[in-house]
Parts: sequence; C-alpha cells; structure tokens
Amino acid sequence: MIRHLRTGLMTASILALSSGAAFADYELNILHINDLHSRIESINKSDSTCSAEEEGKDECFGGVARLKTEIERKRGEWTGRNVVLLNAGDNFQGSLFFTTYKGAAEAEFLNLMKFDAMTVGNHEFDEGEDGLTAFLDKVTFPVISSNVLPGFKSKLKDRIKPSIVLDIGGQKIGVVGAVANDTPEISAPGDEVLIGLDVDTITTAVQELKAQGVNKIIALTHVGYPRDLAVIAKIPDVDIVVGGHSHSLLSNTDDKAEGPYPTMVDNPGGYKVPVVQAGSYSKYLGDLVVDFDDNGVVKSAKGDPILLDSKVKPDETVLARIKELGKPIEEVKTKIIGKTEAAIDGTRESCRAKECEMGDLVADAMLDRVKDQGVTIAITNGGGLRASIDAGDVSMGEAITVLPFQNTVATFQLKGADILTALENGLSQIEEGGGRFPQVAGMKFSFDKSKPVGSRVSVVEVKEGEAYAPLDANKTYTLVSNNYMRNGGDGYSIFKTKAVNAYDYGPGLETVLADYLTAHNPYTPKTDGRITEIAAATPAEPSTQTSTDPAANTDTAAKTVTPDAKPAEPATTTTETATPETKPATETPATTTSAANETKHVIVRGDTLWDLAKALYGDAELWKKIAEANGNPVPERLEIGAELTIPAR
Repeated sequence: MIRHLRTGLMTASILALSSGAAFADYELNILHINDLHSRIESINKSDSTCSAEEEGKDECFGGVARLKTEIERKRGEWTGRNVVLLNAGDNFQGSLFFTTYKGAAEAEFLNLMKFDAMTVGNHEFDEGEDGLTAFLDKVTFPVISSNVLPGFKSKLKDRIKPSIVLDIGGQKIGVVGAVANDTPEISAPGDEVLIGLDVDTITTAVQELKAQGVNKIIALTHVGYPRDLAVIAKIPDVDIVVGGHSHSLLSNTDDKAEGPYPTMVDNPGGYKVPVVQAGSYSKYLGDLVVDFDDNGVVKSAKGDPILLDSKVKPDETVLARIKELGKPIEEVKTKIIGKTEAAIDGTRESCRAKECEMGDLVADAMLDRVKDQGVTIAITNGGGLRASIDAGDVSMGEAITVLPFQNTVATFQLKGADILTALENGLSQIEEGGGRFPQVAGMKFSFDKSKPVGSRVSVVEVKEGEAYAPLDANKTYTLVSNNYMRNGGDGYSIFKTKAVNAYDYGPGLETVLADYLTAHNPYTPKTDGRITEIAAATPAEPSTQTSTDPAANTDTAAKTVTPDAKPAEPATTTTETATPETKPATETPATTTSAANETKHVIVRGDTLWDLAKALYGDAELWKKIAEANGNPVPERLEIGAELTIPAR
C-alpha cells in the first residue's frame, strides 16, 4: 500500500507556518552526466572522434577536457552553495581508449572531476565482472546500484552498495542507484551477479534511507527516460530522478529534445518529482537547481543541460594526458580504410527504429564476408551501431567508433519459424528505442508497430539467387550475426537455444566493416527498402484502421507468417505500481490515479491519442474522449512531458 507520507508532511508544514514557525529552504545544485561511452576525445556532429581540422573550425563538442573545464567553472560559480556531481553510468565502451585501456582511462579522467557518486550502467559489465572490478579498484568515488546483487563467489561482493548518504551543506542527501533490468541480456554480468527488479530494490533502499532520517533522496538510474517517467519517479519518497541509458536529451530550448528539463512527474505521495537526463557522449553537462522545503519536499526545480561546444575551452592538462595515452593507438586510429561519397547515417534514432544506412552497410559487409560459406541472411542489432560516419575519407578509428564492442562474426543455422521469432524479438522494444531492432541483409520484412508485441511482423522474404521468396517456416537457413546476439544478447535467446552448427569466433565486426569499405571504395550510402514499416491509421482518421489481422495489411502476409511460427519471447518493459510487492507486467502507458474516476498520463515521445485510447480503454475509437478532456489538442502533436487527464471509460 502506498503511504501518503509526503502529503502529511506538507500539511504539517502548513500548520506550523500558520503558527508562526519559520523554516529554512534548502537549495541543491546538481551537475550530472550519463552515457559517456568512452568519449575521451571531443566528438563531431556524428558523435565520432573529432579531427584536428574540425577542431580548428570550432565544430567539435564534449570530450573529458571540456567536461572538466565546465565542471570546475560551475563549481567556482557556486562557491559556498550546495553542489553534487553525479554520473548515471555507461562510461565504458565506444572508443579506442576503452578498447586499449579497458576502463583505466575512463577511471583516471572521472577521478579528476571528483564525482560524488556513480551508478552502474549495463556497459560497465561488457568485460564481465572482472572488468568492473578493475574499474572499482581505480576510481576514488562511490559506485552504487541497488539491483546489482553479487553472489557469494562474485568478485563484486560488498563492492557495490545500494545507496550512499552524502553530507552536502550540513544536510543528508541520499542517492540510490539502479541499472536496467535486462542487463543480463544486453551485457555480460556473468553467472555470479544477479540483477534484481529496479522498483523493488530502489523501494527497499529508499525506506532504509528514510529510517536513517534522510528526507532528500535522489534516484540515480540507468534504466531509461520512459521508465524513469512511468515507474521510478512514482516510487514513494523518491524526490529527484537523475537518469541515463536512453541517451535522452531533455531541454527547454532544443527542438529535438525528448522532453522538458526537468520533466515533472506526479508521485502518488502528492508531490512532483523532477526527472532529468543529459544526452550522451560528453556533449552536455546536466545543470539542475532544486529547492526543498524543511521537510524535504521539492518546492521547485529548474535548469537546462549545458552544451559543451567550442565556447568551452578544454583543460590543457587533461588534453596533454589524452595525447599521451593516445600515442599507442594513433597509428591504428588514423589509418584511412576508404572513402564515402556522403555521410552514413548511424544515429540511434534511425538504427533502432527503421532501416538505416549504417545498418545496411554493416549487414551487407557481414554477409559479404561469409557468402562463400553458404550464408544467405545477415541480422545485426541496431544498438550495436554507435555512430555515423561523415562524408569523405573514413579512418579505422571511425570504423571502431561505429562498432566498438569487439564483437565477432558468428554463423549458424536456424529454422524459418525461429527466424520469425527472432524478428519479433527485434521489434518488441521500438517504442523504448531498444537496441535489439534488427538490421538485415539477404532478407526483406515489413512490420506494424501498432500491433501487440509478438505479432508485429507482416511479410518476410529471403533472397534466393537474384529474387526473393517467402520465408519457409520449416526450411533451415544459414545466417550470420555477431557473437553477442548469437549467445542470446538483446533478447535473441532463440539464437542460443535453437541455433545449429554455430561458430562464434569469426573476425571482428570492425575489421569486416573496414575491409568492406576498402573493397567498395568509394562507398555510396543507401537504403533499399529491405525493411518497411506499415503505416497504422492515425487518430485523425480512425475509420481507416479496420483490422488487426496482419493479412489485412498486405496480400502476401499469409505466405510468410506461418501457423507453426511461434511468437517472439521479448523482454518486456514493466510498469509496476511503485510498491515493494509489485511484480513485472507488460508495459502500459505511464498513468497514475489522481481521482476516483480519472487518471493522469505524462506524454512521452511517440504517444498519440489513438494509441493511448487503445492501451487504456482497449478501444482506439475512444481517443476523442481523451481529446475532449484535454481541450482537443492536435492528436499528432502532443507536447512531450505534458500531463493528460484520462477520463474514466
């Protein structure tokens, strides 16, 4: 049962004020980063390492030298005030510095910035628990996570605490960490480390802090912006959420932002919780100012992320150290492997939601590498593509930035029905920007993301010679993927359990990409329609959506979605009510009960009135009821972060 403790505290505060008592407000200044991903050097507009030429043209962003400068500037500006510096995880993976130094470089530079606390990100497990243990040996700040639960034999045992209490300006500030629930699927924590359910473990840790007299609590999470809004900010007694994982830029000035900074969420306890995140790759420094009343209730929150562009002068001492560490890898990094006639789009927004140019390139390169082995299909995860490439010469360093995980080519055989299951898994987290989205070669498929998870694929065709034929559920095909996916990563458990004649030890993907670009020099980026999204009916024209049968959307669907093809086994996102007893459930919109006959919903990217009505009422035609209750907003232009009233059906 959710306790309305904060409401009682607020009432007590009002009564005390009316009796003449004076309370002193408390202001907390929070600086924060998330998803550094080893961007030790500055980055360009494509999130790749910035060249000296681009630096000379003031076209670079971020890098740890700029980050250090800005943190010190803000601390100087706030001399005598209450300041905390937080890191929301995923410092590992993404550049040659991590490939070479395995986290030691990241630890060194983060130590210089003097973080107060960091939560574990999923990529901190990319080198197993050994890699994270080595990092913990080097950092001089606390690393926390409530749901990283090491076993008795784990090297992490007693190394990662659920929370920490900081003394900031004479006040106790509790910070509780958490990592994504599906970390075992998307990284490699190993058999000795259990990842608990974030809601349960955060709730327990918060109540332990409350028992210690801590009344200002920050959830420092690496679970993603949608989950922070839907669940974490609604946990009793959580005051602030500082997040990561989804690489979400929140801003009040950038029209590409996913939501306002901060995004205010109603907690069932009767108060509002500010939620923040600051993009990724060291491009921004989050800057939040929160005012608490004497009872630890947030009165106001304001701020905006700081863009670390050419106006921020990099710290010279840090630059010198970067140059020193970079000497052993400079020769590899600068080697030119080919040329591209135009920029190759490898952005997160594209490659995790649709066919993208980088996805086609990498999948084609993988298939080309093993075509003489009888392989006809390539599937790779969009989340494994970490950057775009600008037009012009392409260096080996850029190839490694695109494919930084040291994954290897993996070949195996699989039944057609199991391939369909794999595709359904890949399409199961489009709304959350899940990295499992399948980029393919030697195959075409169409999908409808308005359909329920597990039934989104409509048409699947595979290349046979120069033509395409429907996927045969009973036929065995030979595929190429990467060793991470082949071993069940990103929810592709079907590759692990049903693969036959698997071989996971091929060349590194970055080498395969480099060799392909060299052989196809110059390269012309393209997409060719191998992945097609079926357009669902929009709320403005509800009458066009007349069937939920895939066959109703295409006349070839029945040829490909065969009766013996089983539905996917996706890792569903949960939307529990924020109580310790809550168990996982299939994700639904982020609604909270605000009155006996209505609920509230915080708008996130991708929401439409049609989809909300379908999810909340089971009838998309009732979208007009929601519209009328909220002043009839334009259905396709809902303001992210705004709150909708959802009337009772």
